Amino acid sequence: MLLKRIVRLAVAVIAVPLAIAGARKISDRIEARHGSTRASRVLRRGVTVTERVTGRGRPAW
Repeated sequence: MLLKRIVRLAVAVIAVPLAIAGARKISDRIEARHGSTRASRVLRRGVTVTERVTGRGRPAW
């Protein structure tokens, strides 16, 4: 029972920010090569929604 909570916490603390950063980076690369495409806009929208839900924002620097 305690192990399941630790695993969930680890996923929330480690995997979610990595997924957000990865999706943002992929979107940036797509836009750099092809301009704004439907795929890049969907990725950006997903990143924005995930940041709002998790309360994590992009650093201001």
